Amino acid sequence: MAPVSREKRNVAILVTSQTLFIIAMVTVMTLSGVVGQQLSPTPGLATLPIAIMMLGTVISTLPASLYMKRVGRRRGFITGATLGGVGGGLVSFAGIATGSFWLFCAGNLLLGLYQGFAMYYRFAAVDVASPGFRSRAISFVLAGGMVAAFLGPWNASAARDLIAGVPSGGPYLVIALLALVAIGLLSRLRVPASGEPKPGDASRPMSTIARQPSFGVAVLAGAVGYAVMTLVMTATPLAMRAQGFEMGQVAFIMQWHVLGMFAPSFITGSLIARFGVDRILLMGAALLAGSAVVAATGLSIVHFWISLVLLGIGWNFLFVSGSALLSSVHFEVERGKVQGINDLIIFSLVALGALMAGQLLHRLGWEALNLAMLPLALLVTLATLWFRLSADPQPAGSSSTTSER
Repeated sequence: MAPVSREKRNVAILVTSQTLFIIAMVTVMTLSGVVGQQLSPTPGLATLPIAIMMLGTVISTLPASLYMKRVGRRRGFITGATLGGVGGGLVSFAGIATGSFWLFCAGNLLLGLYQGFAMYYRFAAVDVASPGFRSRAISFVLAGGMVAAFLGPWNASAARDLIAGVPSGGPYLVIALLALVAIGLLSRLRVPASGEPKPGDASRPMSTIARQPSFGVAVLAGAVGYAVMTLVMTATPLAMRAQGFEMGQVAFIMQWHVLGMFAPSFITGSLIARFGVDRILLMGAALLAGSAVVAATGLSIVHFWISLVLLGIGWNFLFVSGSALLSSVHFEVERGKVQGINDLIIFSLVALGALMAGQLLHRLGWEALNLAMLPLALLVTLATLWFRLSADPQPAGSSSTTSER
């Protein structure tokens, strides 16, 4: 197969696998709280399954990266889809069928493991793409979430009665089925094994890598963008309901937010290639700040809509740019630990943001909560400006090995 055709096929596999994975995650975010409320011994534990899913992502992120460094991307992704996607969907279904809250939580924990592996689809896009196509490949993979913005909520509602006698169990069986489809696709993925250690390869200490200005900016952009987005997104339905909005209106706002998160991915890579990663990082921080200001100026449906769309686009710019920048700071042999540390930091802050959202909304109110995000946007802005003035080295070299796994 010609290199260009192989490149496109590999990226297409990753885009489709990303779509199937995001459908699972949107289903969990839409439905697991409702199921948790039905199964939990006390109402206060209703959202525990979602929190446990995020915990599963946090504890599996770094091990997943190191595991894939040893066995390759393809086997790692298949492992994650098998144990996390198929296993998590089936165990969650079993928890609903038996009325076991803790078994259902265990299933959501496995689904968090699925996410821990699948978050590396975007980095695999770097591995399979030529240098000039890498930032666009990351964008295309993330764009798979745009389709999932429609199919995830649809699965959560349309498949609820799929299995008679197990209300709400059907969507989790669909998750398992879609994970099986992903496994079939991923078995055809061909990733160059350039990251495998070979005689003479030397991995620098993590402290040396972390001293590069580009590393700090990449991690900061991804962590701030994702944590702020998660915190505000989690608080939005509560804030809207407190203002008397109907659930249909809440769903409308959330759908536009998810579209804002993923639709720009079709052009973000091209924008990075044309204007530079630093300018897109600055634009992402500006959009986060704009979202906060709009939210603080009114409580109408239009204010919520504009604010959440800006929030989604700002997350996209920061996350895609941060991912592209991170790929420039390490040699191939170092990618496992660098990418693992990056996502461990990001999802630790994401989990913290999700846990803090309710308390911050209760204590500060919607307007003040959003204004509290402004210093974080300013932090990313200042770090990016510092990065522009620094003498950071260009991307680390990569091996020329062409064998595949």
